[in-house]
Amino acid sequence: MSRKTKLELTWIGKENRPKLEPRILLEDAEKSYHARQRVSENDQFDNRLIFGDNLLALKALEAEFTGKVKCIYIDPPYNTGSAFTHYDDGVEHSLWLSLMRDRLEILRKLLRDDGSIWISIDDNEQAYLRVMMDEVFGRINFIATIIWEKVYSPKSSAKHLSENHDYVMCFSKNSSQWQRNLLPRGKQQDSAYKNPDNDPRGPWKASDLSARNFYGAGTYSVTTPSGRLIDGPPQGRYWSISKDRLAELDADNRIWWGKSGNNVPSLKRFLTDVMEGVVPETIWTYQEVGHNQAAKQELKALLPDEKELFITPKPEMLAKRILEIATNPGDIVLDSFAGSGTTGAVAHKMGRKWIMVELGEHCHTHIIPRLKKVIDGEDPGGVTEATGWKGGGGFRYYRIAPSLLEKDSFGNWIISKEYNAAMLAEAVCKLEGFRYNPSETIYWQQGNSSESDYIYVTTQSLSREQLTELNEQVGPERSLLVMCSAYRTRSLDAFPSLTIRKIPKTVLTRCEWGKDDYSLEIKNLPAAKAESGSVGSDSVFSKKGRTRKERKGRGQGELF
Repeated sequence: MSRKTKLELTWIGKENRPKLEPRILLEDAEKSYHARQRVSENDQFDNRLIFGDNLLALKALEAEFTGKVKCIYIDPPYNTGSAFTHYDDGVEHSLWLSLMRDRLEILRKLLRDDGSIWISIDDNEQAYLRVMMDEVFGRINFIATIIWEKVYSPKSSAKHLSENHDYVMCFSKNSSQWQRNLLPRGKQQDSAYKNPDNDPRGPWKASDLSARNFYGAGTYSVTTPSGRLIDGPPQGRYWSISKDRLAELDADNRIWWGKSGNNVPSLKRFLTDVMEGVVPETIWTYQEVGHNQAAKQELKALLPDEKELFITPKPEMLAKRILEIATNPGDIVLDSFAGSGTTGAVAHKMGRKWIMVELGEHCHTHIIPRLKKVIDGEDPGGVTEATGWKGGGGFRYYRIAPSLLEKDSFGNWIISKEYNAAMLAEAVCKLEGFRYNPSETIYWQQGNSSESDYIYVTTQSLSREQLTELNEQVGPERSLLVMCSAYRTRSLDAFPSLTIRKIPKTVLTRCEWGKDDYSLEIKNLPAAKAESGSVGSDSVFSKKGRTRKERKGRGQGELF
């Protein structure tokens, strides 16, 4: 038995990882949309809406956006629901964990070192997600779990207890570098400051002068202005300032003894001295950030003709609260489970750049119409008033390119007929770790990995004469990776500046070719062979040994 070196969450199929193909993204100019004119200097135009499987989309973004995203907010499927009717609970959780883990690992790569990820989740998977996040992001990078009050009244139909909250889990990529923003002060915070003694310095709030931690100079008696002797600080506590400092503050009228001058002393904290903002807390009420029903009404107002609305959409105020804490104007925000497009709509109104990914057809029926209204300044709801939004900016619409390889009639892998020369060059650049950057004057400079290392992609069969000419043009100070369908030469030693490889042969084992759907639908997932009529265990904190139990379903076969 192998010796475990760490505590970890194990589940069926954890060791299985997809070999993702790094697809290219193709813009559809007809679906991209921009304002007719610039509204303000902060307008953001280069936002991205990607239609397609979100795991493939994240892999497609990896080359360009690794280490560039400031904030990720996702609202993934909380569990896989009725799709798992015929599978035991252990399989259901295992599928969800595997599919989420694969996405979270790429999301972490996309984050800046000072970035953070926020995930909406409910009680079905919250505990599992927390431990998996500890493993992917590191336990030291856990920031907080926020309780969001998602409904405003109890459900009388609840079988046990009426659930009125969800969670928002927050992890940083590097807790030593991540810094939260303060929330704007509101009337509620300022209302606690009064001026009962008409102090010319303005409103103030009384603050406790005792503390629990030991302070050597924090034990002494105090005489109030009325003459009452206070033997010392409250039991089990210490004065937080020395006796001399107390006298100095009292002389400056910064100590409050109560209206009668007979109370325990407290410090006067003036509104003019407090921080410009409020430290974020971990309980968010519906009065502060909205609830599900309010979010539904927002969508109905935006899309009055759309009959199919989301059951539990997130209110714009919730997304605004997250972005206020985690981002600043101009930062990149990513949502790979875009849903109805709330994250992008709010990021747009707040002057952030955004990337959204959505596979469902509501990308076209919900998200695009919603964003068009935001851009045209025709969305009066949500956080429009709070952000002072007037319209402007735009977005580019992309779809994920088909797989680079397809099988011919004989079952052999060949380059897809849907690829033209430019698409092929860009796709191979991404596969080989080069930046696609075609030269306008030198045909073989299609991409580069450094100032002197280039790549050339062609479906031609190159002759010795062609290779000789390429080698001479590249010269001894540069290198060129040549990816071609074939070449005709007995020895490659004659071309020291060239590295020559065949496609598709060179890349055949790199990826899962031809797979377009990694979504959270059980029908799209592979089935593994059953082992002696048993299946794996529930997700557990344990060694990798698994407890087996009888299948409760209809014998569909063990997954993963």
